[in-house]
Amino acid sequence: MTAQKGKDLLLKIHDGTAYVTVAGLRSRRLSFNAETVDVTDAESAGRWRELLGGAGVQRASLSGAGIFKDEASDARLRSAFFAGDILACEIVIPGFGTVRGPFQITALEYSGQHNGEVQFEAALESAGEMTFEALP
Repeated sequence: MTAQKGKDLLLKIHDGTAYVTVAGLRSRRLSFNAETVDVTDAESAGRWRELLGGAGVQRASLSGAGIFKDEASDARLRSAFFAGDILACEIVIPGFGTVRGPFQITALEYSGQHNGEVQFEAALESAGEMTFEALP
């Protein structure tokens, strides 16, 4: 596989009829995490930690930062945050595939300097099962 362009990593939110790209993002990050369940006891071989496979909670975290470019997607993020909505999201990972699932916006920040543009940052946490569809 060749290198991929970071701008092609897309965050999309379902607007009721289709997945719409969140406009103005300059950076995006998707991370997957899984908690471990420690089942180590006095009889564990060599006192090495033992983990119980498939028992921990899995989660995905999304974050992005950018500038305001599209009034509709900005309004959707803002209203979803204040309402505590669970959003159907799609993350396109170039050269890899697409991740889909429900997310909740857990942080929404605005910043700006007197001689620059207003910027925003958003953090989202998974709120249910994720699906992955690999590129053909």
